[in-house]
Amino acid sequence: MRQADTPRVTVVVPAYNEDEHIVPVLDRLFESVHLQCEVLVVVDSEDDTTIPVVTEYALKEPRIRCVINTYGRGPANAIRFGIDAAAAPVAVVTMADGCDDPRQIDDLARLVDRGVAVAAASRYMPGGQQVGGPILKGLMSKSAGRSLKLLAHIGTRDATNSFKAYSTDFVRKVGIDSRDGFELGIELTAKAKRLRMPVAEIPTIWLDRQAGMSNFKVAKWIPGYLRWYRFAFGRRLSAEQIRAYGQKMGRDRDR
Repeated sequence: MRQADTPRVTVVVPAYNEDEHIVPVLDRLFESVHLQCEVLVVVDSEDDTTIPVVTEYALKEPRIRCVINTYGRGPANAIRFGIDAAAAPVAVVTMADGCDDPRQIDDLARLVDRGVAVAAASRYMPGGQQVGGPILKGLMSKSAGRSLKLLAHIGTRDATNSFKAYSTDFVRKVGIDSRDGFELGIELTAKAKRLRMPVAEIPTIWLDRQAGMSNFKVAKWIPGYLRWYRFAFGRRLSAEQIRAYGQKMGRDRDR
């Protein structure tokens, strides 16, 4: 890819059997993003029903392509794969269910352009809102986000939200150790805090998905969230120390 053609932002969209439900989500995304971009829809297998829909969509929109994650099943691995494949210096993760507001992708990417490691779309800061969704999940997320902001000074009130922009250079320095659910968002926010790199936020309005079914598994993924919640507290670490911690955690997980 020539330098002039290098996108300013890579939009990573993990998807699982979204079928035609993804079409209006992609329509809104391309209407909203004005920065030069590429969009990577990441699926886990060749028989995912999202693939033929995105393949047809790409005939009219060359900035999009569907890629098959080879890191293992699940949203964390799909997001890891997408960020590793990103051609841009900024990667924005947004969901295929239409819950996120794509009009904010440009603003999140520009915050990373200005030097932050992680830019979060926050449901829990003034101007933000969560509309719908499981009550218990929302209470847990809000409590985690606000307590991390107050006690760990983490830079955002919504560390658990997956709708974030990342410096790809930062991500490649510290690595991604999540392997199961959406705890990757809190993981990278906590790593930025321990590395003492800036985290910023803008308000967002999150709307529960209107079509299809959610793949969010609260009980299964709670341990991962708690692990990275605790990691947010502590002294400054180097990127090498953070990587060593992640490798140790991986060994403990695999026992």
